[in-house]
Amino acid sequence: MGKSICLRNAKINQKLKIISVTGDGELGRRIRDMGLIPGTEVHVIGKAPLKDPVALRLKDFTLTLRNSEADNISVAILED
Repeated sequence: MGKSICLRNAKINQKLKIISVTGDGELGRRIRDMGLIPGTEVHVIGKAPLKDPVALRLKDFTLTLRNSEADNISVAILED
């Protein structure tokens, strides 16, 4: 597995695997309810011009996250 980074710092077209979700309380629960749990593979498909939000593809759907949410997710790089 590749090195660990914060999801916010991932580049477009990178394939990643979620290592951990550090959000506490309601934010952490909300992130996990969206399917972002350790072991899930995600693909960064785009970012807005000001880098917020980030668009992810996981399982069979596309999801966008604000950078404040993405800061709570650690990922490993699978492919650049």
